[in-house]
Amino acid sequence: MADGSVLAAEALGDAVATSAAGRKARRRGWRRFKVDLWATDLNDAEIGILQRTRNEAASDQFTKDMELYGQTVIDGKREALIAYRKELWNEAVDFDRRLVIKLFSETLGWRGTLEMLVGRSIQLSRGSGVPVPAFSINLARHDQLIQLERCARKWPLLPEAYTFFIETKQGPRFYTLRRYMFSFGADYAVLDQQGRRIGHLDHQIVNLGGSWIVKLDPAYANRKLETVLELFCAMLRFNGASRRHIADVSGRIRDGKLTPKLNHREADLYYNPRRRR
Repeated sequence: MADGSVLAAEALGDAVATSAAGRKARRRGWRRFKVDLWATDLNDAEIGILQRTRNEAASDQFTKDMELYGQTVIDGKREALIAYRKELWNEAVDFDRRLVIKLFSETLGWRGTLEMLVGRSIQLSRGSGVPVPAFSINLARHDQLIQLERCARKWPLLPEAYTFFIETKQGPRFYTLRRYMFSFGADYAVLDQQGRRIGHLDHQIVNLGGSWIVKLDPAYANRKLETVLELFCAMLRFNGASRRHIADVSGRIRDGKLTPKLNHREADLYYNPRRRR
């Protein structure tokens, strides 16, 4: 009997060790890329008098107020450019002030857009009593509009979390981006629908502009998830300002100092696609 207990304990110990070794080996082979946000407006992607004109001509998605402010780097090579609509965020006010971030390939082929939903953010904020930014993500060659929303936590001081899901041929896949409670920077765990950590966003605090090393388990990595994570890291540059903006607009509506009026481009995202036109 004692021998059986010893053998069972040894088998359990071997299984745990094997499982831990497997996890470590898998993490060593994780898919890695870097989202690097620049500290200044000076960058080699826009240097030159005619370069902006060339950028605008290269893509209909690259509007006149688009400002490049970051890149995605894989194995030391730039694979994508990150831009936001500068005038829309820095100069507009109230419901017209919306964060719009776009991801382009190195040749300015459009890959995806993240847009702040002010109306949806106000709705969630009024119910929770705290600012809850919400965003809509549109990916190239993907029919679904992915909704990325900050969770409204009831208890103060708990780390923030964002949730979203991606529709796949096998059905929807749900994800959570949960900030670590104890970390030196804005580090987030990527969790799947069963709560397993399948990735990690490692904030590089020595980078003045903001930089994240994204690590994903290759068993779960796919291009759509990676694009969402790229746009999420790009959004983190404006994370605090987004919450303050939503808190300000929501507070003035509550106090009767602001009459709600959705921006017409945002309103299009709420309309029934089956409506009569």
